[in-house]
Amino acid sequence: MPKAPLSGLFGSSPVKPLQRHMASVQQCIAQLLPFIDAVLSKDWDTAAIEQAKITQMEREADKLKHELRLNLPNSLFMPVARRDLLEVLTMQDKIANKARRIAGLVIGRKMEIPEQLAPQFRTFIEKSIETSAQAQVAVNELDELVETGFRGHEVQLVTSMIDKLDALESETDQIQVQMRAGLLQLETELPPIDVMFLYKIIDWVGDLGDRAQQVGSRLELLLAH
Repeated sequence: MPKAPLSGLFGSSPVKPLQRHMASVQQCIAQLLPFIDAVLSKDWDTAAIEQAKITQMEREADKLKHELRLNLPNSLFMPVARRDLLEVLTMQDKIANKARRIAGLVIGRKMEIPEQLAPQFRTFIEKSIETSAQAQVAVNELDELVETGFRGHEVQLVTSMIDKLDALESETDQIQVQMRAGLLQLETELPPIDVMFLYKIIDWVGDLGDRAQQVGSRLELLLAH
């Protein structure tokens, strides 16, 4: 496949494609909320439609990822090392992949979230989406960081954004612990196979916040260079 012209893909910034990819990733993960709402309502027809949207959005993000990898210049021509940008890209990609897997497993098994856990589970999804959105906010500051040579007020601004990202991820961790404790109390009332997959989904939703935090961690490494 022929490569796209660098000027068309990157414009004036080497991080623009990374920001576009993160925007696509965020669109994908945000679609989990209407999907989960349909699941909680046991509206499986709507859930299937929403799951298909998530899959399509993940594919679009994946396409952007491949284009970036194919066209990213060597670090010799960029203010940011190629390897560093690719590592941020990998962390972003894992967020969209996990969203797709969550929706695929839930719809594939027509998993029902116990009523006692449903409100908290929806909050769990919302907080994970918020955490990823904060990662996007930080990624969107990369242009300004490049322009300022990773110095001055802009570094402090991005550091504060990453601090907020860490705090949000900590909140998702707390909700995950509460979800697991709640499920533990219901184990004897549910089929064992359902319990096993519910624990898996809780862990996977927790992974969304972890992946978003890892995006922030990679950005911190850029600040340190």
